[in-house]
Amino acid sequence: MRKRGEWMKPTDDQILEILGDSGLVLTPTVVAFNAGFGRSHVNRRLSEFVEKGLVRRIERGKYEITDDGLGYLSGDVDASEL
Repeated sequence: MRKRGEWMKPTDDQILEILGDSGLVLTPTVVAFNAGFGRSHVNRRLSEFVEKGLVRRIERGKYEITDDGLGYLSGDVDASEL
């Protein structure tokens, strides 16, 4: 069971799942398209994930999930402690 943080939004799991399931470096536009969310929303959430260590910014506009991000998805990382 995932341990969500109070800072998290209802859309966060889906965004992280797209990054985690793909195992690829993705742009906010690709994530937004696959999630059905607006690109600006995904951009804001990715910035928050980078601050919390769940996602890594590879270069401008390109992101990948971190080990902590994968740990959150598997229930091993408590996002409330980030």
